[in-house]
Amino acid sequence: MLVKIIGSVVGVVGVGLIVLANTGPETFAVERSVTINAPAEKIFPLVNTQAFWVAWSPFEKDPKMKRTLSGPPSGVGSACEWEGNSDVGAGRSEIVKSEPYSFIEIKLDMIKPLSASNKVEFKFVPEGAGIKVTWFMTGATNLISKVMGLFMDCDKMVGGEFEKGLEKLKAVAERGY
Repeated sequence: MLVKIIGSVVGVVGVGLIVLANTGPETFAVERSVTINAPAEKIFPLVNTQAFWVAWSPFEKDPKMKRTLSGPPSGVGSACEWEGNSDVGAGRSEIVKSEPYSFIEIKLDMIKPLSASNKVEFKFVPEGAGIKVTWFMTGATNLISKVMGLFMDCDKMVGGEFEKGLEKLKAVAERGY
């Protein structure tokens, strides 16, 4: 009898979580910015060239990560596939739009730990003596990500990584490469 009660409670809670999660938003967005005291001509190539991401990306957490670069070295068609430990997972990114010194759009396909396709943008806007760099990502939320969103704050998690990456990008661009 106790097993049936526990099973019923677990079932009701599970269904309740799924119903609650389904009321969540259909998309997510994460955005962070930093002002870098360097010209756009020094900053832009660090993002527009996938090989340079090793110097500043916060997702370079696995020294044994396998990277495969394809397409041109920079700009539209430049792509990177990677596979690493559980901290970095596996996926592919490809630059799909590149407007020199002002805008980059990237198609990001995550394979592991969760499958997702997202759009990433970098904007470079003059601000005072420097350049304001904005890192933006948006994508659809599926049921798994909606359930996870009940317990974790995606904006804080991913946004925190964006902040670390932008600070590293700032350091690299300001000291030169």
